[in-house]
Amino acid sequence: MRETYDVVVVGLGALGSATAWQLSRRGVSVLGLEQFGLGHDRGASHDSSRILRHSYHTSGYVRLTVEAYDDWADLEAAAGETFVTVTGGLDLFPPGGTIAPHDYTSSLDAVGIGYELLDVDAVSERWPQLRLDAGTVALYQARTAVVPAARGTAAMQRLAAAGGARLLPDTPATALHPVAGGMEVGAGGTTYSCGSVVLCADAWTRGMLVPLGVDLPLAVTEEQLTYFAPGQPEDFAPGRFPVWVWMDDPTFYGFPTYGEHTIKAAQDVGGPVVTAQDRSGQPDAQMRDRLASFMSRRFPGSGPPLRSRRCLYTLTPDRDFVLSRVPGIEQVVVGLGTGHGFKFAPTFGRRLVDLALGAPVGPELEPFRLDRPALTDPAYAPNWIV
Repeated sequence: MRETYDVVVVGLGALGSATAWQLSRRGVSVLGLEQFGLGHDRGASHDSSRILRHSYHTSGYVRLTVEAYDDWADLEAAAGETFVTVTGGLDLFPPGGTIAPHDYTSSLDAVGIGYELLDVDAVSERWPQLRLDAGTVALYQARTAVVPAARGTAAMQRLAAAGGARLLPDTPATALHPVAGGMEVGAGGTTYSCGSVVLCADAWTRGMLVPLGVDLPLAVTEEQLTYFAPGQPEDFAPGRFPVWVWMDDPTFYGFPTYGEHTIKAAQDVGGPVVTAQDRSGQPDAQMRDRLASFMSRRFPGSGPPLRSRRCLYTLTPDRDFVLSRVPGIEQVVVGLGTGHGFKFAPTFGRRLVDLALGAPVGPELEPFRLDRPALTDPAYAPNWIV
């Protein structure tokens, strides 16, 4: 069997679903292929919440966050739903920490994004739930928010389907073949011809590209998030408690209550290196206890751990994203969020469509090309701290 589409999207997590939605808005025929069920929990787009914030270490990232806020508002308008819950956010820089606040403040300054720098006393006055060491510097950004992971992804899938996209769950793409004028994609006993392919396969990206002669130095880690049960959950409600990030190595982050009377926290890049196929999927007691120890010290009212869930990060050596055509196979476009991309999902979908349809792109995407040194130089030393 053979069918023809303008674009085939491989992988329907957040980035692939956003791409399918944005393609459907432009009136092109689009097929989306997902190897598991829509909304599955084997990748990186499930669970309840993700952070949306302006605070980043380069001005280029901060400018991209401005687009992200606009694109989330666009998604809200298209879906008729509210997705952005503004909570305010604290970046907490402990004395002698690995991450310096200057990169963040200078990047925000360059884009004209306002913030406050607070000392320990000011933080304690406004958020007595925190216990910080003397000398800790807090960067507060009032617009930091929580966005829904599973619900946001599902909304983009609904909008894509309503716009004419065909989304096929439980249909893995088994082969990608460049042909004159486009691509052929094998899946479910059918060959799909298309002008271009957008590959948003996350932990499965490397395996999909190797047959095309492209071997990316990606690492997959199995991360863990944990929900805690505070004795007084009202103290951790939005409006009384912000999103927070502990800016050191290790890095931790967490949320106010969101949808239930628990608070969610996790260590960033705290899990073991695995593969998409070889991972446990089961809660890890050692990771839970490490996080619980941190929470009891810094957030003494956070309560005991209630439950944990696993997810996958797919990491480039420099932790920068991939938003790029494949050099030499320009009809294949790759999108990869490297464990901090969900906040940009609607924006990445729009940008990946530009790449897939051959639209010109500006220099702001240069850091995310596939031919950058971090992905081509075997001697490049990985650094996963953002």
